[in-house]
Amino acid sequence: MTTYYSKDHEWISIEGGTATIGITAYAQEQLGDVVYVELPDAGKALSQGDEAAVVESVKAASEVYAPIDGEVTEANDVLADEPAKVNEDPEGAAWFIKMTVGNEGQLADLMDEAAYKAYIETL
Repeated sequence: MTTYYSKDHEWISIEGGTATIGITAYAQEQLGDVVYVELPDAGKALSQGDEAAVVESVKAASEVYAPIDGEVTEANDVLADEPAKVNEDPEGAAWFIKMTVGNEGQLADLMDEAAYKAYIETL
């Protein structure tokens, strides 16, 4: 399993032909207490950069973008009933969607963990 990060603070973990996507701990910290998560339905086609989900906190609403092309295969429905899980485990159990890897070449546009940590140090 390989994990990549976007400049929009999404993480994407690749296992076989499946990508699991969520927001980083940094993004969760910036949002604060998450109160609502809106996820797409399975079958929705997404292109890199498309809005994939919406997350709302007591501070702000923010879009979550698709880091690569693909089709949503599963949404983490637990988050609809328990959005605060995003605060507890943003890079684990509180993943947002799973999708197919539509264009593996787009992974080259993303950062590995070391590059992402260096990136957030500049913010």
